[in-house]
Amino acid sequence: MNKKKLGLAVFIAALVASYFVFDLGRFFSLDYFKSQQAAIEAYRTANPWATAGIFFAVYVAVTALSFPGAAVLTLAAGAIFGLLTGLIIVSFASSIGATLAFLASRFLLRDWVQQRFGDRLKAINTGVKKDGGFYLFTLRLVPAFPFFIINLVMGLTPIRATTFYWVSQIGMLAGTIVYVNAGTQLGQIDSLAGILSPGLIGSFVLLGIFPLIAKRIVAAVQAKKVYAQWADKKPATFDRNLVVIGGGSAGLVSAYIAAAVKSKVTLIERHKLGGDCLNTGCVPSKALIRSARFLSHVERAREFGIDSAEAKMDFAKVMERVQSVVKAIEPHDSVERYTGLGVDVVEGSAKITSPWTVEVTHNDGRIETLSTRAIIIATGARPFVPPIPGIEDMDYLTSDNLWDLREQPRRLLVLGGGPIGSELTQAFARLGSQVTQVEMLPRIMAREDEDVSQEVMARFIAEGIDVRVGTKAKQFVIEDGEKVLIAEHEGKDVRIPFDAVLVAVGRAANLKGFGLEEMGIPTGKTVETNELLQTIYPNIYAAGDVAGPFQFTHTAAHQAWYAAVNALFDPFKTFKADYSVIPWATFVEPEVARVGLNEADARAEGIAYEVTKFGIDDLDRAIADSEAHGFVKVLTVPGKDRILGVTIVGEHAGDLIAEYVLAMKHGIGLNKILGTIHIYPTMAEANKYVAGEWKRAHAPQKLLEWVGRFHAWRRA
Repeated sequence: MNKKKLGLAVFIAALVASYFVFDLGRFFSLDYFKSQQAAIEAYRTANPWATAGIFFAVYVAVTALSFPGAAVLTLAAGAIFGLLTGLIIVSFASSIGATLAFLASRFLLRDWVQQRFGDRLKAINTGVKKDGGFYLFTLRLVPAFPFFIINLVMGLTPIRATTFYWVSQIGMLAGTIVYVNAGTQLGQIDSLAGILSPGLIGSFVLLGIFPLIAKRIVAAVQAKKVYAQWADKKPATFDRNLVVIGGGSAGLVSAYIAAAVKSKVTLIERHKLGGDCLNTGCVPSKALIRSARFLSHVERAREFGIDSAEAKMDFAKVMERVQSVVKAIEPHDSVERYTGLGVDVVEGSAKITSPWTVEVTHNDGRIETLSTRAIIIATGARPFVPPIPGIEDMDYLTSDNLWDLREQPRRLLVLGGGPIGSELTQAFARLGSQVTQVEMLPRIMAREDEDVSQEVMARFIAEGIDVRVGTKAKQFVIEDGEKVLIAEHEGKDVRIPFDAVLVAVGRAANLKGFGLEEMGIPTGKTVETNELLQTIYPNIYAAGDVAGPFQFTHTAAHQAWYAAVNALFDPFKTFKADYSVIPWATFVEPEVARVGLNEADARAEGIAYEVTKFGIDDLDRAIADSEAHGFVKVLTVPGKDRILGVTIVGEHAGDLIAEYVLAMKHGIGLNKILGTIHIYPTMAEANKYVAGEWKRAHAPQKLLEWVGRFHAWRRA
């Protein structure tokens, strides 16, 4: 705690102590005011402004310091100054005092509370940022909630001080009127309990609920307004309960759920079911990585006690194997399978023409319009190609067209150091291409912690990959018949010759051609949705890559559940999309997997954490497999075993992380993981050993000293 905070804390503590030591509370009792009413009235008559000023200052002090007595002071205001003047004095004094208490709480405690409990408070913070005024107004209207607690607690949240002040002034006004008015009849009041009858409390409760009802009414009015221009387009009946646009992960899962609950659903896909993941993303890349990995093991034959091993690689056959893997998995996402599940699968292009109609242009040229109660936009994303001068002349590759290659590039330039770029960089290098990876940031895999990036980058360099970080692509040119990238590194231009360039700098949501512009549906980099995944039209939803914020197949499927259930059952039941535990993996070697916070995230969000790390180089199974590298890193709440996030670097990291995903989802701490039997010898033991490292660091040393003495006594 810095000197300013310490000084303020000591000052407040001294005032609070004085209140109790000198029994100042006796001056704020109803009996005391009634006994002194005549003297106070005489003083007010002689000194009206001084009386008002003194009363105002005392009221502010009592409220700011959260002393008991504000209710009695409010009654006294009515008795001394009358209804109107008393109301004005109390309204401003109470609001100012409450704001001072709010600011003191924020100054002294908010940073500490947010650092210690920030991960648990994420949902509350988000709600307060969005609707804090509504929540505060509701609390202020109901006298059952102690106002001093509201002042102190709200100071720990992100609500703005100005918002807190004016909402408090308006929200407390109704209760203030009741008390000040009662104070005008002070002689007839025997206790504070007599002021608030059950009926009056009930009225305040209804007033408190009013903002929430008003919020619903506002939402309904907004929906009616957005639908107004389409009123004449709404069908009397609907052909379908749901139309899903896009047959990738989000679209397939949405359609599956809709069919499973016996609704009538149509799934529209203009290309191939399975989307990018099956056809151009996850599946083909992992098939390619597996072939490349095999070749890397051949290169490492001596590590396994084999004097020599050879493998003759035919690039075209490797790429044909990739396609055979896609074909083998294709039936899982086929038209036939989903038709059998009860989904009406339409092959064609879709365009939303009203909130309840979708125009479909079939692949055979037929055009028809489908009516539906709800729509889910699941149109996915595509590789983003940056507007670098000259790139259009390079016949560049992306993750979309890469799989058509049958001739291996001798010199491959990879733009991008993220997951896709890194996976394909290593795969092509292991297949025999001379690979240069260019990344404009200071390190590859920048979303991960620096120790993770360094571990992967060290392996890349050891495998002969030319990794250029801090290098910005400026221009593509052809010089003497050779393709060249001109890039900037540390303020100087560098020239990188290549035969083929793979662009892997990210993905862009598919937003054009589906009627979003004509419908006025807001989009930025993705379709804008609320926590229910609704667009501005409550019956039109978005899920998957087109909705963000994550671009993973498993999160697209996760969102699809919320979108489908909300679309089919709103307004009877809805669910807010939950992103609290999102895992992912990057399938380089060493493999990288993460769930929850890493150190960089925790620092950026101001969340306090402890780090426990176990080196996989000390794990028996990893040693036996000649894969003794990497680590398990766990972030926990300081002094507790509750897990904030986990990063695993090493063999099968994507599989090992599942134990921690389950633990975080269901509140299981490191103590319980330590107490769980793990098979020996397996890589999964690393999860138990890191829990053991945490336990060792938190062992009760004093208790162990006494236990040592106990054993010494027994030996004697």
